[in-house]
Amino acid sequence: MRHLPRNVVLALLTVYIVWGSTYFGIQVALTSFPPLMMIGTRFVVAGGLLYAWMKWRGAPNPTLREWRDGGIIGVLMLSGGTGLTACAEQYVSSGLTAVFIACSPMILSSLSGLFGDWPRRQEWVGILAGFAGAVLLASDSTFAAEPVGLILLLAAILCWDVGSVLSQKKLKMAKGGMGFASEMLAGGVFLVIASLIRGESMTGPVTWQAVSAWVYLVVAGSLLAFSAYMYLLSKVPAGLAASYAYVNPVIAVALVSVMKYLRHTLLATVALPPESVQPVPAPRTMLLPEPRAWKTGAVEFAFVCETWTTPLPVPTKLSVPVDAK
Repeated sequence: MRHLPRNVVLALLTVYIVWGSTYFGIQVALTSFPPLMMIGTRFVVAGGLLYAWMKWRGAPNPTLREWRDGGIIGVLMLSGGTGLTACAEQYVSSGLTAVFIACSPMILSSLSGLFGDWPRRQEWVGILAGFAGAVLLASDSTFAAEPVGLILLLAAILCWDVGSVLSQKKLKMAKGGMGFASEMLAGGVFLVIASLIRGESMTGPVTWQAVSAWVYLVVAGSLLAFSAYMYLLSKVPAGLAASYAYVNPVIAVALVSVMKYLRHTLLATVALPPESVQPVPAPRTMLLPEPRAWKTGAVEFAFVCETWTTPLPVPTKLSVPVDAK
């Protein structure tokens, strides 16, 4: 990455690290909040904050066309991408979801090629190598799915990738942060409406842990990482912008190791024998991948939940009930 501008490097690191770490935040937030409402309110708040910040700095309001185009992209990427994945993961195993999401950089690069921006040979080598690594990382998981789940998952990937390409090649959004705000507001409102139509209800009592996780998702996952991803789409080839799909699982695995170490250390510090720790029943929740970034790490992130909800010694596998992405 030494040949890349500093801002591009910082944006890549933000997407790699933050979206890789949001798996844990999502799982914690879902102990209190339903999935579509959690995602929708998170983007509405993030978009509103970004809009207010840009107005305070003197940015002009988007034109009607810019609102329209930003809304189309927001609905495609945030509502179609994340919302359809939420539905798909009721019928598709985590391992198969990870493999499907690893196809996203290839699809995104191919769509960009239709607009005359085909990846170079070295870029294709990197994309295929990343896909092979993602498949290998998920190879220990069960690949099971119902046809409707595969259709929904493919539609989710296409929505995300088509929205990404349109934001680069076709549609005209407002410049800078105002354009990102319009996307998040449109996509978030659409998801909130979908949640209300679906009749979602709270999944448990509201806890400070769940609220803190939701705040982290608003600030880090949406304001920072999503804005960084949209910036990358405007500055680098599509394959490089989508490379988070290969890096996020590694970050999730690293987080697993840290969480396990901290738990062992905490138990050792208080001299509490592992067998005295009572297991906490895991609620029926959903692993919700972040706009495209969450999904590849669904298998690996299962270990994070296991680390904090089961007594030591920690088992090597966990079957996580998945209701939505």
